[in-house]
Amino acid sequence: MAHCTHCGGHISQRFLTVFGDGEDRVFACPSCSANAGIAEVAKERAGVDWGR
Repeated sequence: MAHCTHCGGHISQRFLTVFGDGEDRVFACPSCSANAGIAEVAKERAGVDWGR
Protein backbone atom coordinates (compact mmCIF):
# COMPACT_ATOMS: atom_id res chain seq x y z
CA MET A 1 0.00 0.00 0.00
CA ALA A 2 1.33 3.43 -0.92
CA HIS A 3 1.32 6.39 1.45
CA CYS A 4 1.88 10.13 1.22
CA THR A 5 5.35 11.05 2.49
CA HIS A 6 3.97 14.29 3.98
CA CYS A 7 0.96 13.11 6.01
CA GLY A 8 1.07 9.32 5.81
CA GLY A 9 -2.36 9.14 4.20
CA HIS A 10 -3.22 6.15 2.01
CA ILE A 11 -2.98 6.70 -1.74
CA SER A 12 -3.91 4.39 -4.56
CA GLN A 13 -1.40 2.88 -6.95
CA ARG A 14 -2.97 4.92 -9.74
CA PHE A 15 -2.51 8.15 -7.75
CA LEU A 16 1.12 7.18 -7.16
CA THR A 17 1.60 6.59 -10.88
CA VAL A 18 0.19 10.01 -11.78
CA PHE A 19 1.62 12.18 -8.98
CA GLY A 20 4.64 10.16 -7.83
CA ASP A 21 8.23 11.22 -8.39
CA GLY A 22 9.39 8.06 -10.16
CA GLU A 23 10.85 6.67 -6.94
CA ASP A 24 7.48 5.68 -5.45
CA ARG A 25 7.17 8.84 -3.36
CA VAL A 26 4.22 11.24 -3.26
CA PHE A 27 4.65 14.55 -1.43
CA ALA A 28 0.99 15.66 -1.40
CA CYS A 29 -2.35 13.89 -1.45
CA PRO A 30 -6.07 14.73 -1.15
CA SER A 31 -5.78 14.27 2.64
CA CYS A 32 -3.19 17.03 3.13
CA SER A 33 -3.67 19.44 0.21
CA ALA A 34 -6.41 20.88 -1.96
CA ASN A 35 -7.22 18.73 -4.99
CA ALA A 36 -6.66 21.62 -7.39
CA GLY A 37 -3.14 22.21 -6.09
CA ILE A 38 -1.72 18.74 -5.52
CA ALA A 39 0.87 18.95 -8.30
CA GLU A 40 2.11 22.37 -7.19
CA VAL A 41 2.25 21.40 -3.52
CA ALA A 42 4.07 18.17 -4.36
CA LYS A 43 6.72 20.07 -6.33
CA GLU A 44 7.16 22.58 -3.51
CA ARG A 45 7.46 19.93 -0.78
CA ALA A 46 9.87 17.87 -2.88
CA GLY A 47 12.03 20.94 -3.46
CA VAL A 48 11.97 20.35 -7.20
CA ASP A 49 12.08 22.99 -9.92
CA TRP A 50 10.42 21.43 -12.95
CA GLY A 51 11.07 24.33 -15.29
CA ARG A 52 8.47 26.84 -14.17
